[in-house]
Amino acid sequence: MPTEELPRGFKKLSAEIGSDPLLVQGPGGNTSVKQGVAMRIKASGTTLSDAETGRIFVPVDLAKALAEIDGSGDGSCRDAVLDPGSELRPSVETTFHALFPQKYVFHYHSVASICHSASVEGRKALASKMNGLDWAYVRYRKPGVPLAKEIRATTGGTAPGVAILENHGVIVADDEIEGIARLCSDVEKRLRLPVRSLRQCRTEPPAVTGWEPVPEYSALAADRQTRDRALSGSYYPDHVVFLGPALSVSNGKGFDAEDPAVLHADCIYLRKSAPPAARAMLRCLFDVLSRIPEGWRLVPIPASAEAELLNWDAEKYRKRMSARR
Repeated sequence: MPTEELPRGFKKLSAEIGSDPLLVQGPGGNTSVKQGVAMRIKASGTTLSDAETGRIFVPVDLAKALAEIDGSGDGSCRDAVLDPGSELRPSVETTFHALFPQKYVFHYHSVASICHSASVEGRKALASKMNGLDWAYVRYRKPGVPLAKEIRATTGGTAPGVAILENHGVIVADDEIEGIARLCSDVEKRLRLPVRSLRQCRTEPPAVTGWEPVPEYSALAADRQTRDRALSGSYYPDHVVFLGPALSVSNGKGFDAEDPAVLHADCIYLRKSAPPAARAMLRCLFDVLSRIPEGWRLVPIPASAEAELLNWDAEKYRKRMSARR
């Protein structure tokens, strides 16, 4: 077991990033710090905004976590946990945190990066916008070991300071926490997109038993292009995990009780029993689609990738954990 305290600056920056919905939504995102042969990483299903006040980091054996990329273990890194009595599971992204040699690794689901990496024109724009940074673009792979392998293959072991993950988010890595803060700020400034003016719901949403209208995100239903985009697929993994593939439309006779969110008339409704993470992902979808320029062509993640996420035990566990909070 590591005896070093978690650096105060690490916890503070983790909480700050976790509190910004344009960077982290619900239980998404994860951060880590290496301490000798150990690495402390955010536990699956916990909330990064609790980094200063909660018990959300779990220690793992760094070498064992790294070895899981090549088949030692089941890829979950549960066998690498250093505290046998811990009830916490390490993040599903533990393997790629171990892959980066830098002391600090921060991964977050930046809305700005999703806008770029989930669209044809956005991907093309990255080359000029990221010019001057030590960065890499990583094609979409299932989170966990497949993504870690893709990062290794893409970077050739060079460990860049920034990685833009296709349809997923950002990784920043540095040996100093101040370097992490600078990189996070710099990437966001480079990729920032303005919020577009969208058509909103113009009438009072009708009451539906068991469902809550969410008028602040009504453009997902009322704005024609935004509605088409919302119904065309899912654009990042956590949408699939917490909202399901794409969004559903009411058939005029009622809502499917299994759907967390439904488009109805010119508004969007959230099931009252849906976990808090569902509302966070609904906001994320609105934040993404309200920023992507009108002429950009979107690229959802494949249906096969959605199925992998929906049937994955690690994500089912994270969903159960986040529902408790």
